[in-house]
Amino acid sequence: MNILFVMYDQLRFDYLSCAGHPHLHTPNFDRVAARGVRFANAYVQSPVCGASRMSFYTGRYVSSHGAQWNGFPLRVGEMTLGDHLRKLGMGCWLIGKTHMKADAEGMARLGLAPDTEIGARQAECGFDAWARDDGLWGEGPDGFYDAKRSPYNEYLKSKGYDGTNPWADYANAGVEDGEIASGWMFQNADKPANIREEDSETPWLTGEAIRFIEATEEPWCCHLSYIKPHWPYIVPAPYHAMYGANHVPAATRDARELDNPHPVLNAFQSNKIAAAFRQDAVRRKVIPAYMGLIKQCDDQLGRLLDYLDETGRADDTMIVLTSDHGDYLGDHWLGEKDLFHEPSVRIPMIVCDPRAEADATRGTTCDALVESIDLAATFVEAAGGTVPDHIIEGRSLLPWLRGETPDWRDYVISEYDYSVTPMRAALDVSSRDARMFMVFDGRWKLIHFEGGFRPMLFDLESDPDEYDDLAKAGGHEAEIDRLYDLLAQWGRRMSQRVTRSEADLDAMRGASARKGILPFLTDGSEVPDELTVKYRGPARQVYVEDEGD
Repeated sequence: MNILFVMYDQLRFDYLSCAGHPHLHTPNFDRVAARGVRFANAYVQSPVCGASRMSFYTGRYVSSHGAQWNGFPLRVGEMTLGDHLRKLGMGCWLIGKTHMKADAEGMARLGLAPDTEIGARQAECGFDAWARDDGLWGEGPDGFYDAKRSPYNEYLKSKGYDGTNPWADYANAGVEDGEIASGWMFQNADKPANIREEDSETPWLTGEAIRFIEATEEPWCCHLSYIKPHWPYIVPAPYHAMYGANHVPAATRDARELDNPHPVLNAFQSNKIAAAFRQDAVRRKVIPAYMGLIKQCDDQLGRLLDYLDETGRADDTMIVLTSDHGDYLGDHWLGEKDLFHEPSVRIPMIVCDPRAEADATRGTTCDALVESIDLAATFVEAAGGTVPDHIIEGRSLLPWLRGETPDWRDYVISEYDYSVTPMRAALDVSSRDARMFMVFDGRWKLIHFEGGFRPMLFDLESDPDEYDDLAKAGGHEAEIDRLYDLLAQWGRRMSQRVTRSEADLDAMRGASARKGILPFLTDGSEVPDELTVKYRGPARQVYVEDEGD
């Protein structure tokens, strides 16, 4: 059994034809959905790259693992997929992006050198890196955004693309009047990237995945982590011209959202990202490019699926398709991700288990409330292990794949820490208070903000577009109280007792008594005779006056 764990960066849950998109045809995503189960209500534990991915890789909530935003290191010693799966005889490999920042200080404290096997795994989020490339090779007056060497840039140079940063000059730029037309500027989103399509990022990573599978014999979990359709929103021909302004939906936004909005929402609606995506001209250029990037992802998925079918590997490989978060694309007067509306926090998730036990559910949709942390538990069970639920906080999806109806959660949680963003400064809140939490029970969505702000509340049954913040006017106190009780219940979870399982605790109970530690006894009759046998019998030597005389 192998696991192909495919993640697309910033892919919305509803931009797939199997999820009902009216224009974007994704036959290969649909192909996996037809072979497996599409989980229609899957949510990330944080709608930002780094924190979300650390939850995927640890199976733990953001406030449990502590890497709460991009660039926050995952602390040394945090158990990851690699730690769990290697104990079960399965390798755990990375191809593409993790957004992982190593805990260099913690590694130095423990004497872990990054060029050792254990040190490298600590620095790579528990993975063995086949080809790590986080995909943002920006370069400015102070140098590169990412100081690491880009294997993709080296690949482009080997193909004849010149310069120190062909990622920026070719893969993510077009040409206008002989000049570089950078993909950083939305006005260039409708231009074809100045690169041969087969050399662009998504085909390159697909090729690396095929090379990995060809070279690897041991059971493996391969995290194939695509860089797209994350911005820069620019795509090579022919994908740049497959969609046009006629395929751009009206933005899901309403004037009610701008009428005395919640202060935190207002701060995000006032940032430069939102200002750009409020412009219809921007959306008309960006969304066709975003769709083209997804179409290219789908075609490359088809290339990979064909390879698996032709080599027989599809018969022994679980395939998982998902994303680290969505993309507002102008919905709710916002761009990017960060907040808890459905376009941002809800993700696609498709799981295909090739084993016969999953035959009954092929081609079905599951509406259960699923969290991204459930994949770690699923992978452990799929590899033949028992989920260590004192560490992994997610739940295995295998029962759903087998057609069972397990005892399941009633709500999902997501967290967001905006302490290093301009919005914190605009709101004048402390870094400790620049945090928010979502609790969603499938109908009612509560958003709690630290820092003394009121909550937000949405009823997705009567308001599926999330226009009406019901907490603004009052009158829904009972629902708010109920959801706060759920949030408090979650907050009391056992999240840090990670070194002792329930089985360990059961084994510890009474163990000291069986090793002769018997305090607080009156005469010994309180315990079985076998526990006091070492403390009874004739005295062999007497050094004090015998009390029996």
